[in-house]
Amino acid sequence: MKAKSLQDLKHIRAQLAQAEALAARQAAERAAAEQRARADQDLFARAIGPAQPLRAHGRVTHPPVPVAPQPLQWQRDEQAVLREAISDEFDASTLLQVDEHLSFSQPGIGSDVLPKLRRGHWAVQRQIDLHGLRTDEARDVLGQFLREAQRAGVRCVRVVHGKGLGSPGKTPVLKAKVHGWLIQKKEVLAFVQAKPLEGGAGALLVLLATARTGT
Repeated sequence: MKAKSLQDLKHIRAQLAQAEALAARQAAERAAAEQRARADQDLFARAIGPAQPLRAHGRVTHPPVPVAPQPLQWQRDEQAVLREAISDEFDASTLLQVDEHLSFSQPGIGSDVLPKLRRGHWAVQRQIDLHGLRTDEARDVLGQFLREAQRAGVRCVRVVHGKGLGSPGKTPVLKAKVHGWLIQKKEVLAFVQAKPLEGGAGALLVLLATARTGT
């Protein structure tokens, strides 16, 4: 009975010794790891020099969103071209064929073009209404309209300028301006007063040159 108790005591002591050795080894490993961490921190500190942590400000900074470039210079050049191409001082009265059907055609245009334009030989593909616009606005809008129509391959358009009944003195100021503007535009081959059902004296049918040939 005693031998058994002594053997048990030796076994317990052996287990305690193993546990103490394991704990000592783990403590030594932890101490070594902490020493390496301090050594790395000291090396980093010596490398970067004195530093001070930033204070937390709670803000989030997002990088700016890139803005697509705008062709502002091109737009200004386009507007300049439109203004230079159309003068408000141009006198169109001597170039208009004033009869029961007000009309105009560029030099060199065949004599059959105006009758065909009046008869509707070319279908109206686009229309612009200049009612309510100031003179400078109407000039720019009309110029841009004609340029875009020609680029799109349109041959015939209707330009509504009104009869001027609402103007001071019942004088059709815009109507006369539109005549002069159209005559100055290289895109315009000819124009005639619209038929009564298409606007009559308040509108014009305009024949445009093709973008490729200019005729």
